[in-house]
Amino acid sequence: MSYLADLAVVTDPKEQALDTTWWKDAIFYQIYPRSFSDSNGDGVGDLGGVRDRLGYLELLGVDAIWLSPVMKSPMADHGYDVSDPRAIDPLFGDLDVMDALIEEAHGRDIKVTMDLVPNHTSDQHPWFAAALASAPGSPERARYIFRDGSGPDGSQPPNNWPSIFGGPAWTRVDSADGSPGQWYLHIFAQEQPDLNWDNAEVVEDLTTTLRFWLDRGIDGFRIDVAHGMAKPAELLDMNLEGNALMKNDDDDPRFDNDAVHEIHRGIRKVMDEYPGTTTIGEIWVQDNARFGDYIRPDELHLGFNFRLAEADFDAAAIRDAVTNSLDAVERVDGTPTWALSNHDIAREVTRYGGGDRGTQRARAMILLELALPGTVFVYNGAELGLPNVDLPDDVLQDPVWERSGHAERGRDGCRVPVPWEGTEPPFGFSSSTRTWLPMPPEWASRTVEAQLEDVDSMLSLYRAAIELRALRPEFSGTEVDWYGSPPGCLAFRRRGGLICALNATDVPIPLPPGELLMASAPLVDGQLPADAAAWLV
Repeated sequence: MSYLADLAVVTDPKEQALDTTWWKDAIFYQIYPRSFSDSNGDGVGDLGGVRDRLGYLELLGVDAIWLSPVMKSPMADHGYDVSDPRAIDPLFGDLDVMDALIEEAHGRDIKVTMDLVPNHTSDQHPWFAAALASAPGSPERARYIFRDGSGPDGSQPPNNWPSIFGGPAWTRVDSADGSPGQWYLHIFAQEQPDLNWDNAEVVEDLTTTLRFWLDRGIDGFRIDVAHGMAKPAELLDMNLEGNALMKNDDDDPRFDNDAVHEIHRGIRKVMDEYPGTTTIGEIWVQDNARFGDYIRPDELHLGFNFRLAEADFDAAAIRDAVTNSLDAVERVDGTPTWALSNHDIAREVTRYGGGDRGTQRARAMILLELALPGTVFVYNGAELGLPNVDLPDDVLQDPVWERSGHAERGRDGCRVPVPWEGTEPPFGFSSSTRTWLPMPPEWASRTVEAQLEDVDSMLSLYRAAIELRALRPEFSGTEVDWYGSPPGCLAFRRRGGLICALNATDVPIPLPPGELLMASAPLVDGQLPADAAAWLV
Protein backbone atom coordinates (compact mmCIF):
# COMPACT_ATOMS: atom_id res chain seq x y z
CA MET A 1 0.00 0.00 0.00
CA SER A 2 1.37 3.46 -0.92
CA TYR A 3 2.27 6.10 1.67
CA LEU A 4 -0.59 8.07 0.11
CA ALA A 5 -3.12 5.43 1.06
CA ASP A 6 -3.93 6.42 4.63
CA LEU A 7 -3.88 10.16 5.22
CA ALA A 8 -6.82 10.64 7.60
CA VAL A 9 -8.55 9.03 10.53
CA VAL A 10 -11.59 6.92 9.70
CA THR A 11 -14.73 8.00 11.57
CA ASP A 12 -17.74 5.95 12.52
CA PRO A 13 -20.36 6.39 9.76
CA LYS A 14 -23.09 5.97 12.37
CA GLU A 15 -22.07 9.35 13.77
CA GLN A 16 -22.85 11.08 10.48
CA ALA A 17 -26.35 12.52 10.19
CA LEU A 18 -28.25 11.51 7.07
CA ASP A 19 -28.44 14.42 4.62
CA THR A 20 -30.87 13.38 1.92
CA THR A 21 -29.95 16.25 -0.42
CA TRP A 22 -26.16 16.11 -0.03
CA TRP A 23 -25.83 15.82 -3.80
CA LYS A 24 -27.12 19.37 -4.44
CA ASP A 25 -23.71 20.97 -3.84
CA ALA A 26 -21.43 17.93 -3.75
CA ILE A 27 -18.11 17.49 -5.51
CA PHE A 28 -18.07 14.11 -7.27
CA TYR A 29 -14.74 12.60 -8.28
CA GLN A 30 -15.06 10.36 -11.33
CA ILE A 31 -12.84 7.29 -11.13
CA TYR A 32 -12.13 5.44 -14.36
CA PRO A 33 -11.16 2.26 -12.48
CA ARG A 34 -8.80 0.69 -15.01
CA SER A 35 -6.78 3.94 -15.00
CA PHE A 36 -6.83 4.95 -11.33
CA SER A 37 -4.69 2.54 -9.31
CA ASP A 38 -3.63 -1.09 -9.78
CA SER A 39 -3.40 -3.19 -6.60
CA ASN A 40 -2.52 -6.59 -8.07
CA GLY A 41 0.19 -5.79 -10.62
CA ASP A 42 -1.61 -6.73 -13.83
CA GLY A 43 -1.28 -3.24 -15.30
CA VAL A 44 -5.00 -2.48 -14.99
CA GLY A 45 -6.53 -0.43 -12.20
CA ASP A 46 -9.02 -2.12 -9.89
CA LEU A 47 -11.24 -1.68 -6.84
CA GLY A 48 -8.41 -2.65 -4.52
CA GLY A 49 -6.49 0.26 -5.97
CA VAL A 50 -9.39 2.59 -5.26
CA ARG A 51 -9.44 1.38 -1.63
CA ASP A 52 -5.72 2.08 -1.37
CA ARG A 53 -6.26 5.68 -2.48
CA LEU A 54 -9.24 6.64 -0.32
CA GLY A 55 -6.95 8.65 1.94
CA TYR A 56 -5.89 10.73 -1.06
CA LEU A 57 -9.51 11.37 -2.01
CA GLU A 58 -10.25 12.47 1.55
CA LEU A 59 -7.23 14.78 1.43
CA LEU A 60 -8.48 16.23 -1.84
CA GLY A 61 -11.79 17.02 -0.15
CA VAL A 62 -14.32 15.42 -2.47
CA ASP A 63 -17.76 14.41 -1.22
CA ALA A 64 -18.42 11.40 -3.45
CA ILE A 65 -16.82 9.11 -5.98
CA TRP A 66 -18.41 7.94 -9.19
CA LEU A 67 -17.05 4.61 -10.39
CA SER A 68 -17.16 4.04 -14.12
CA PRO A 69 -18.36 0.48 -14.94
CA VAL A 70 -17.06 -2.33 -12.73
CA MET A 71 -19.83 -4.85 -13.42
CA LYS A 72 -19.05 -8.15 -15.15
CA SER A 73 -18.23 -7.53 -18.81
CA PRO A 74 -16.29 -8.94 -21.77
CA MET A 75 -14.85 -5.39 -22.06
CA ALA A 76 -15.70 -4.78 -25.71
CA ASP A 77 -16.37 -1.18 -24.62
CA HIS A 78 -14.38 -1.17 -21.39
CA GLY A 79 -17.26 -2.18 -19.19
CA TYR A 80 -20.15 -0.46 -20.92
CA ASP A 81 -21.12 -3.86 -22.30
CA VAL A 82 -22.47 -5.59 -19.19
CA SER A 83 -22.95 -9.36 -19.10
CA ASP A 84 -24.03 -9.54 -15.45
CA PRO A 85 -25.25 -6.30 -13.81
CA ARG A 86 -25.19 -7.84 -10.33
CA ALA A 87 -21.58 -9.01 -10.26
CA ILE A 88 -18.14 -7.36 -10.23
CA ASP A 89 -15.86 -8.19 -13.13
CA PRO A 90 -12.81 -10.20 -11.96
CA LEU A 91 -10.59 -7.61 -13.66
CA PHE A 92 -11.60 -5.20 -10.88
CA GLY A 93 -12.10 -7.56 -7.94
CA ASP A 94 -15.22 -9.10 -6.46
CA LEU A 95 -18.23 -8.25 -4.33
CA ASP A 96 -16.22 -8.56 -1.10
CA VAL A 97 -13.79 -5.89 -2.30
CA MET A 98 -16.68 -3.70 -3.40
CA ASP A 99 -18.38 -4.07 -0.02
CA ALA A 100 -15.16 -3.17 1.78
CA LEU A 101 -14.66 -0.15 -0.47
CA ILE A 102 -18.16 1.13 0.27
CA GLU A 103 -17.69 0.66 4.02
CA GLU A 104 -14.28 2.35 4.11
CA ALA A 105 -15.41 5.25 1.91
CA HIS A 106 -18.41 5.84 4.15
CA GLY A 107 -16.07 5.81 7.13
CA ARG A 108 -14.28 8.75 5.52
CA ASP A 109 -17.60 10.50 4.78
CA ILE A 110 -17.25 9.82 1.05
CA LYS A 111 -20.33 8.64 -0.84
CA VAL A 112 -20.00 5.91 -3.47
CA THR A 113 -21.93 6.01 -6.74
CA MET A 114 -21.49 3.70 -9.71
CA ASP A 115 -22.27 3.51 -13.40
CA LEU A 116 -25.51 1.89 -14.49
CA VAL A 117 -25.91 0.83 -18.14
CA PRO A 118 -29.63 0.30 -18.84
CA ASN A 119 -29.75 1.03 -22.58
CA HIS A 120 -28.09 -2.22 -23.68
CA THR A 121 -26.37 -5.38 -22.50
CA SER A 122 -23.32 -7.26 -23.69
CA ASP A 123 -23.85 -9.76 -26.48
CA GLN A 124 -22.43 -12.24 -23.92
CA HIS A 125 -25.35 -11.66 -21.55
CA PRO A 126 -27.38 -14.87 -20.99
CA TRP A 127 -30.46 -13.09 -22.27
CA PHE A 128 -28.86 -12.36 -25.63
CA ALA A 129 -27.52 -15.89 -25.96
CA ALA A 130 -31.07 -17.12 -25.36
CA ALA A 131 -32.40 -14.65 -27.95
CA LEU A 132 -30.00 -15.94 -30.62
CA ALA A 133 -31.04 -19.51 -29.86
CA SER A 134 -34.75 -18.67 -30.12
CA ALA A 135 -37.09 -18.05 -33.02
CA PRO A 136 -38.32 -14.66 -34.27
CA GLY A 137 -41.27 -13.47 -32.19
CA SER A 138 -40.17 -15.48 -29.14
CA PRO A 139 -40.21 -14.05 -25.59
CA GLU A 140 -36.42 -14.30 -25.56
CA ARG A 141 -36.07 -12.04 -28.58
CA ALA A 142 -38.71 -9.65 -27.23
CA ARG A 143 -36.23 -8.45 -24.59
CA TYR A 144 -34.20 -6.87 -27.40
CA ILE A 145 -35.03 -5.06 -30.63
CA PHE A 146 -35.02 -7.65 -33.42
CA ARG A 147 -36.55 -6.85 -36.80
CA ASP A 148 -36.80 -8.41 -40.24
CA GLY A 149 -34.58 -6.79 -42.82
CA SER A 150 -35.76 -4.57 -45.63
CA GLY A 151 -35.76 -5.41 -49.32
CA PRO A 152 -37.19 -8.50 -51.05
CA ASP A 153 -34.86 -10.93 -49.28
CA GLY A 154 -34.41 -8.98 -46.04
CA SER A 155 -30.75 -8.45 -46.82
CA GLN A 156 -30.77 -4.75 -45.93
CA PRO A 157 -30.98 -3.31 -42.38
CA PRO A 158 -34.49 -2.45 -41.16
CA ASN A 159 -33.65 1.27 -41.34
CA ASN A 160 -30.71 3.56 -42.07
CA TRP A 161 -29.69 4.26 -38.49
CA PRO A 162 -25.93 4.46 -37.95
CA SER A 163 -24.09 3.42 -34.81
CA ILE A 164 -22.67 6.19 -32.63
CA PHE A 165 -19.34 4.36 -32.99
CA GLY A 166 -19.52 4.19 -36.78
CA GLY A 167 -21.02 1.74 -39.27
CA PRO A 168 -24.65 0.59 -39.24
CA ALA A 169 -26.66 0.28 -36.00
CA TRP A 170 -27.93 -3.15 -37.12
CA THR A 171 -26.30 -6.58 -37.28
CA ARG A 172 -27.85 -9.62 -38.95
CA VAL A 173 -27.90 -13.01 -37.24
CA ASP A 174 -28.39 -16.49 -38.65
CA SER A 175 -31.60 -18.46 -38.27
CA ALA A 176 -31.65 -21.88 -36.60
CA ASP A 177 -31.09 -23.58 -39.96
CA GLY A 178 -28.03 -21.42 -40.68
CA SER A 179 -29.73 -19.15 -43.20
CA PRO A 180 -29.58 -15.35 -42.79
CA GLY A 181 -32.23 -14.21 -40.37
CA GLN A 182 -33.30 -11.12 -38.45
CA TRP A 183 -31.35 -8.02 -37.52
CA TYR A 184 -30.81 -6.64 -34.02
CA LEU A 185 -30.35 -2.98 -33.06
CA HIS A 186 -27.19 -1.68 -31.38
CA ILE A 187 -26.87 2.09 -31.15
CA PHE A 188 -23.29 1.56 -30.01
CA ALA A 189 -20.99 -1.40 -30.81
CA GLN A 190 -22.43 -4.64 -32.23
CA GLU A 191 -21.40 -6.27 -28.95
CA GLN A 192 -23.93 -3.97 -27.20
CA PRO A 193 -27.46 -4.98 -28.29
CA ASP A 194 -30.13 -2.47 -27.26
CA LEU A 195 -32.76 -3.62 -24.78
CA ASN A 196 -36.47 -3.29 -25.51
CA TRP A 197 -37.82 -1.06 -22.75
CA ASP A 198 -41.41 -1.86 -23.68
CA ASN A 199 -40.74 -5.32 -22.23
CA ALA A 200 -41.84 -5.88 -18.62
CA GLU A 201 -38.97 -8.31 -17.94
CA VAL A 202 -36.45 -5.60 -18.80
CA VAL A 203 -38.08 -3.18 -16.36
CA GLU A 204 -38.27 -5.80 -13.62
CA ASP A 205 -34.63 -6.82 -14.06
CA LEU A 206 -33.37 -3.25 -13.70
CA THR A 207 -35.44 -2.85 -10.53
CA THR A 208 -33.76 -5.96 -9.15
CA THR A 209 -30.34 -4.54 -10.06
CA LEU A 210 -31.06 -1.19 -8.42
CA ARG A 211 -32.10 -2.81 -5.14
CA PHE A 212 -29.15 -5.24 -5.25
CA TRP A 213 -26.62 -2.39 -5.16
CA LEU A 214 -28.61 -0.03 -2.96
CA ASP A 215 -28.95 -2.78 -0.36
CA ARG A 216 -25.14 -3.07 -0.39
CA GLY A 217 -24.81 0.63 0.49
CA ILE A 218 -24.32 2.27 -2.90
CA ASP A 219 -25.36 5.93 -2.66
CA GLY A 220 -26.54 6.33 -6.24
CA PHE A 221 -26.01 5.75 -9.92
CA ARG A 222 -24.73 7.61 -12.92
CA ILE A 223 -27.12 6.43 -15.64
CA ASP A 224 -25.41 5.86 -18.97
CA VAL A 225 -27.27 7.11 -22.07
CA ALA A 226 -30.15 8.27 -19.87
CA HIS A 227 -31.79 9.91 -22.88
CA GLY A 228 -31.60 6.82 -25.07
CA MET A 229 -33.48 3.84 -23.68
CA ALA A 230 -36.88 4.44 -25.38
CA LYS A 231 -37.05 3.90 -29.14
CA PRO A 232 -39.85 5.03 -31.46
CA ALA A 233 -42.14 2.14 -32.41
CA GLU A 234 -41.97 2.92 -36.15
CA LEU A 235 -38.15 2.85 -36.38
CA LEU A 236 -38.31 5.13 -39.41
CA ASP A 237 -35.23 6.23 -41.33
CA MET A 238 -33.41 9.27 -39.93
CA ASN A 239 -31.97 12.32 -41.62
CA LEU A 240 -28.25 11.59 -41.94
CA GLU A 241 -27.29 15.09 -42.99
CA GLY A 242 -26.04 16.13 -39.55
CA ASN A 243 -24.92 12.72 -38.36
CA ALA A 244 -21.49 12.52 -36.76
CA LEU A 245 -19.59 9.89 -34.82
CA MET A 246 -20.02 10.11 -31.04
CA LYS A 247 -22.70 12.80 -31.43
CA ASN A 248 -26.45 13.19 -31.55
CA ASP A 249 -28.61 16.25 -32.18
CA ASP A 250 -32.07 17.09 -30.93
CA ASP A 251 -33.75 15.72 -34.08
CA ASP A 252 -32.12 12.31 -33.72
CA PRO A 253 -34.84 9.60 -33.42
CA ARG A 254 -32.40 7.28 -31.65
CA PHE A 255 -32.51 9.48 -28.54
CA ASP A 256 -34.76 11.67 -26.38
CA ASN A 257 -38.04 9.93 -27.15
CA ASP A 258 -40.89 10.93 -24.84
CA ALA A 259 -41.38 7.39 -23.52
CA VAL A 260 -38.00 7.55 -21.76
CA HIS A 261 -39.54 9.66 -19.00
CA GLU A 262 -41.76 6.83 -17.82
CA ILE A 263 -38.62 4.70 -17.45
CA HIS A 264 -37.01 7.34 -15.25
CA ARG A 265 -40.14 7.71 -13.16
CA GLY A 266 -39.95 3.97 -12.47
CA ILE A 267 -36.29 4.26 -11.46
CA ARG A 268 -37.11 7.20 -9.18
CA LYS A 269 -39.78 5.21 -7.34
CA VAL A 270 -37.14 2.66 -6.39
CA MET A 271 -34.62 5.33 -5.39
CA ASP A 272 -37.18 7.00 -3.14
CA GLU A 273 -37.27 3.79 -1.09
CA TYR A 274 -33.63 4.59 -0.14
CA PRO A 275 -33.52 8.17 1.24
CA GLY A 276 -30.29 10.00 0.55
CA THR A 277 -29.49 8.17 -2.69
CA THR A 278 -29.24 9.91 -6.03
CA THR A 279 -29.32 9.41 -9.80
CA ILE A 280 -27.29 11.39 -12.32
CA GLY A 281 -28.29 11.07 -15.96
CA GLU A 282 -26.06 11.32 -19.00
CA ILE A 283 -28.28 13.61 -21.08
CA TRP A 284 -27.02 14.79 -24.46
CA VAL A 285 -30.00 17.08 -25.11
CA GLN A 286 -29.43 20.68 -26.18
CA ASP A 287 -32.97 22.05 -25.91
CA ASN A 288 -33.27 23.48 -22.40
CA ALA A 289 -36.95 22.70 -21.95
CA ARG A 290 -36.49 19.06 -22.98
CA PHE A 291 -33.36 18.77 -20.83
CA GLY A 292 -35.31 20.03 -17.85
CA ASP A 293 -37.92 17.33 -18.34
CA TYR A 294 -35.38 14.74 -17.17
CA ILE A 295 -34.86 16.34 -13.76
CA ARG A 296 -38.45 16.97 -12.81
CA PRO A 297 -39.12 16.08 -9.15
CA ASP A 298 -40.28 12.55 -10.02
CA GLU A 299 -37.42 11.67 -12.39
CA LEU A 300 -33.63 12.08 -12.15
CA HIS A 301 -32.09 13.95 -9.24
CA LEU A 302 -29.35 15.39 -11.45
CA GLY A 303 -28.58 15.55 -15.15
CA PHE A 304 -25.21 16.07 -16.79
CA ASN A 305 -25.22 19.31 -18.75
CA PHE A 306 -22.15 19.35 -21.01
CA ARG A 307 -22.31 22.94 -22.26
CA LEU A 308 -19.43 24.13 -20.08
CA ALA A 309 -17.24 21.20 -21.16
CA GLU A 310 -18.02 22.00 -24.79
CA ALA A 311 -17.31 25.74 -24.50
CA ASP A 312 -14.09 27.25 -25.83
CA PHE A 313 -11.95 29.35 -23.50
CA ASP A 314 -13.84 32.45 -24.52
CA ALA A 315 -15.72 34.71 -22.12
CA ALA A 316 -18.86 34.96 -24.25
CA ALA A 317 -18.97 31.20 -24.87
CA ILE A 318 -18.41 30.43 -21.18
CA ARG A 319 -21.07 32.91 -20.04
CA ASP A 320 -23.52 31.49 -22.56
CA ALA A 321 -22.82 27.95 -21.32
CA VAL A 322 -23.39 28.97 -17.71
CA THR A 323 -26.55 30.93 -18.51
CA ASN A 324 -28.00 28.08 -20.54
CA SER A 325 -27.16 25.50 -17.91
CA LEU A 326 -28.83 27.55 -15.17
CA ASP A 327 -31.87 28.17 -17.36
CA ALA A 328 -32.26 24.47 -18.11
CA VAL A 329 -32.75 23.60 -14.44
CA GLU A 330 -34.44 26.75 -13.17
CA ARG A 331 -37.74 25.99 -14.88
CA VAL A 332 -38.08 22.71 -12.94
CA ASP A 333 -36.40 23.90 -9.71
CA GLY A 334 -33.51 21.56 -10.44
CA THR A 335 -29.84 21.56 -9.48
CA PRO A 336 -27.22 22.59 -12.06
CA THR A 337 -24.26 20.32 -12.73
CA TRP A 338 -20.82 21.29 -13.98
CA ALA A 339 -18.05 19.24 -15.59
CA LEU A 340 -14.98 20.20 -17.57
CA SER A 341 -13.97 16.70 -18.68
CA ASN A 342 -14.72 13.00 -18.33
CA HIS A 343 -13.78 9.66 -19.87
CA ASP A 344 -15.48 10.61 -23.16
CA ILE A 345 -14.21 14.21 -23.50
CA ALA A 346 -10.70 15.48 -24.22
CA ARG A 347 -8.99 16.75 -21.07
CA GLU A 348 -9.35 20.48 -20.41
CA VAL A 349 -5.61 21.23 -20.54
CA THR A 350 -5.56 19.92 -24.12
CA ARG A 351 -8.86 21.52 -25.15
CA TYR A 352 -7.71 24.92 -23.94
CA GLY A 353 -4.57 24.90 -26.08
CA GLY A 354 -2.16 22.50 -24.40
CA GLY A 355 1.18 23.27 -22.79
CA ASP A 356 1.59 26.09 -20.29
CA ARG A 357 -1.29 28.10 -21.71
CA GLY A 358 -3.70 25.18 -21.60
CA THR A 359 -2.63 24.55 -18.01
CA GLN A 360 -3.16 28.18 -16.98
CA ARG A 361 -6.60 28.19 -18.56
CA ALA A 362 -7.51 24.92 -16.86
CA ARG A 363 -6.49 26.47 -13.53
CA ALA A 364 -8.75 29.42 -14.23
CA MET A 365 -11.68 27.23 -15.23
CA ILE A 366 -11.66 25.10 -12.08
CA LEU A 367 -12.04 28.28 -10.02
CA LEU A 368 -14.93 29.36 -12.22
CA GLU A 369 -16.55 25.92 -12.00
CA LEU A 370 -16.23 25.70 -8.22
CA ALA A 371 -17.66 29.20 -7.86
CA LEU A 372 -20.93 28.21 -9.51
CA PRO A 373 -23.95 26.93 -7.55
CA GLY A 374 -24.76 23.25 -7.84
CA THR A 375 -22.92 19.97 -8.23
CA VAL A 376 -19.37 19.65 -9.60
CA PHE A 377 -17.80 16.60 -11.28
CA VAL A 378 -14.00 16.23 -11.42
CA TYR A 379 -12.49 13.57 -13.67
CA ASN A 380 -9.55 11.66 -12.20
CA GLY A 381 -6.31 13.33 -13.19
CA ALA A 382 -7.85 16.74 -13.89
CA GLU A 383 -6.60 17.84 -10.46
CA LEU A 384 -3.07 16.99 -11.67
CA GLY A 385 -3.40 19.02 -14.86
CA LEU A 386 -3.01 15.94 -17.05
CA PRO A 387 -3.31 16.55 -20.80
CA ASN A 388 -4.53 14.09 -23.42
CA VAL A 389 -1.81 11.71 -24.58
CA ASP A 390 -1.06 11.23 -28.27
CA LEU A 391 -0.86 7.44 -28.28
CA PRO A 392 0.59 5.29 -31.08
CA ASP A 393 -1.91 3.49 -33.29
CA ASP A 394 -0.93 0.02 -32.13
CA VAL A 395 -2.02 0.59 -28.51
CA LEU A 396 -5.43 2.13 -29.16
CA GLN A 397 -8.28 0.13 -27.61
CA ASP A 398 -11.39 2.28 -27.91
CA PRO A 399 -13.90 0.49 -30.22
CA VAL A 400 -14.42 3.80 -32.03
CA TRP A 401 -10.97 3.36 -33.61
CA GLU A 402 -11.85 0.10 -35.38
CA ARG A 403 -15.56 0.81 -35.96
CA SER A 404 -14.74 4.08 -37.73
CA GLY A 405 -12.21 2.42 -40.03
CA HIS A 406 -9.45 4.33 -38.22
CA ALA A 407 -11.09 7.66 -39.08
CA GLU A 408 -11.54 8.52 -35.38
CA ARG A 409 -8.83 7.83 -32.82
CA GLY A 410 -11.34 7.45 -30.02
CA ARG A 411 -11.12 8.35 -26.35
CA ASP A 412 -8.01 6.50 -25.16
CA GLY A 413 -5.97 9.72 -25.01
CA CYS A 414 -7.95 10.94 -21.99
CA ARG A 415 -7.92 7.53 -20.26
CA VAL A 416 -4.18 7.04 -19.66
CA PRO A 417 -3.47 5.87 -16.07
CA VAL A 418 -2.98 8.35 -13.24
CA PRO A 419 0.65 8.98 -12.12
CA TRP A 420 1.12 8.73 -8.34
CA GLU A 421 4.79 8.84 -7.41
CA GLY A 422 8.35 8.30 -8.61
CA THR A 423 10.25 9.61 -11.59
CA GLU A 424 9.41 7.16 -14.37
CA PRO A 425 6.50 5.06 -15.63
CA PRO A 426 4.42 3.46 -14.20
CA PHE A 427 4.69 6.18 -11.53
CA GLY A 428 3.29 4.02 -8.74
CA PHE A 429 0.10 3.27 -10.64
CA SER A 430 1.14 -0.39 -10.89
CA SER A 431 4.02 -2.66 -10.02
CA SER A 432 4.03 -3.64 -13.71
CA THR A 433 5.60 -1.46 -16.38
CA ARG A 434 3.13 -2.92 -18.90
CA THR A 435 0.15 -0.72 -18.07
CA TRP A 436 -3.00 -1.15 -20.15
CA LEU A 437 -2.22 2.15 -21.86
CA PRO A 438 1.36 3.46 -21.84
CA MET A 439 2.21 6.41 -19.58
CA PRO A 440 4.42 9.22 -20.92
CA PRO A 441 7.80 9.70 -19.14
CA GLU A 442 7.28 13.48 -19.08
CA TRP A 443 4.59 13.05 -16.44
CA ALA A 444 7.26 12.84 -13.72
CA SER A 445 6.52 16.43 -12.71
CA ARG A 446 2.75 15.79 -12.65
CA THR A 447 2.61 12.96 -10.11
CA VAL A 448 0.57 13.27 -6.94
CA GLU A 449 3.77 12.99 -4.92
CA ALA A 450 5.47 15.86 -6.76
CA GLN A 451 2.43 18.10 -6.65
CA LEU A 452 1.68 17.58 -2.95
CA GLU A 453 5.11 19.06 -2.25
CA ASP A 454 4.51 22.11 -4.47
CA VAL A 455 2.22 24.82 -3.09
CA ASP A 456 1.83 26.29 -6.59
CA SER A 457 0.83 23.03 -8.29
CA MET A 458 -2.51 22.24 -9.87
CA LEU A 459 -3.24 19.74 -7.11
CA SER A 460 -2.57 22.33 -4.42
CA LEU A 461 -4.89 24.75 -6.22
CA TYR A 462 -7.68 22.14 -6.29
CA ARG A 463 -7.23 21.28 -2.61
CA ALA A 464 -7.29 24.91 -1.50
CA ALA A 465 -10.26 25.80 -3.70
CA ILE A 466 -12.30 22.78 -2.63
CA GLU A 467 -11.62 23.55 1.03
CA LEU A 468 -12.67 27.20 0.66
CA ARG A 469 -15.84 26.18 -1.18
CA ALA A 470 -16.77 23.89 1.70
CA LEU A 471 -16.00 26.33 4.50
CA ARG A 472 -16.84 29.85 3.32
CA PRO A 473 -20.43 31.13 3.65
CA GLU A 474 -19.96 33.36 0.59
CA PHE A 475 -20.55 30.31 -1.61
CA SER A 476 -24.21 30.10 -0.58
CA GLY A 477 -27.23 30.90 -2.73
CA THR A 478 -28.46 29.39 -5.97
CA GLU A 479 -28.52 32.56 -8.09
CA VAL A 480 -25.75 34.09 -10.18
CA ASP A 481 -25.68 37.86 -10.78
CA TRP A 482 -23.50 38.98 -13.67
CA TYR A 483 -21.12 41.93 -13.25
CA GLY A 484 -20.01 44.39 -15.86
CA SER A 485 -16.52 43.42 -17.02
CA PRO A 486 -13.96 44.41 -19.67
CA PRO A 487 -14.38 42.95 -23.17
CA GLY A 488 -13.21 39.36 -23.31
CA CYS A 489 -13.77 38.87 -19.58
CA LEU A 490 -16.61 37.94 -17.26
CA ALA A 491 -17.51 38.31 -13.62
CA PHE A 492 -20.41 37.13 -11.49
CA ARG A 493 -21.52 37.29 -7.88
CA ARG A 494 -23.12 34.62 -5.72
CA ARG A 495 -25.88 35.76 -3.39
CA GLY A 496 -23.69 34.72 -0.48
CA GLY A 497 -21.17 37.37 -1.48
CA LEU A 498 -18.53 35.50 -3.51
CA ILE A 499 -17.31 37.25 -6.66
CA CYS A 500 -15.62 35.29 -9.44
CA ALA A 501 -13.73 37.09 -12.22
CA LEU A 502 -12.27 35.43 -15.33
CA ASN A 503 -9.79 37.06 -17.70
CA ALA A 504 -9.89 35.35 -21.10
CA THR A 505 -7.87 38.10 -22.84
CA ASP A 506 -4.13 38.38 -23.49
CA VAL A 507 -3.50 41.30 -21.08
CA PRO A 508 -3.98 41.90 -17.34
CA ILE A 509 -7.24 43.51 -16.18
CA PRO A 510 -8.32 45.32 -13.00
CA LEU A 511 -10.08 43.18 -10.41
CA PRO A 512 -13.61 43.95 -9.22
CA PRO A 513 -13.81 45.64 -5.79
CA GLY A 514 -13.38 43.29 -2.84
CA GLU A 515 -10.87 41.31 -0.81
CA LEU A 516 -8.92 38.73 -2.81
CA LEU A 517 -9.69 35.23 -1.55
CA MET A 518 -7.56 33.32 -4.08
CA ALA A 519 -6.44 33.46 -7.71
CA SER A 520 -5.38 30.85 -10.23
CA ALA A 521 -2.18 32.79 -10.99
CA PRO A 522 -0.15 35.50 -9.23
CA LEU A 523 -1.45 39.04 -9.76
CA VAL A 524 0.53 41.39 -12.01
CA ASP A 525 0.84 44.82 -10.38
CA GLY A 526 -2.40 44.16 -8.55
CA GLN A 527 -4.21 43.11 -11.72
CA LEU A 528 -5.58 39.72 -12.86
CA PRO A 529 -3.25 38.29 -15.51
CA ALA A 530 -4.30 36.77 -18.83
CA ASP A 531 -5.87 33.29 -18.74
CA ALA A 532 -6.61 33.53 -15.03
CA ALA A 533 -9.51 33.67 -12.58
CA ALA A 534 -9.91 35.03 -9.07
CA TRP A 535 -12.29 34.84 -6.13
CA LEU A 536 -13.09 37.93 -4.09
CA VAL A 537 -15.38 38.62 -1.13
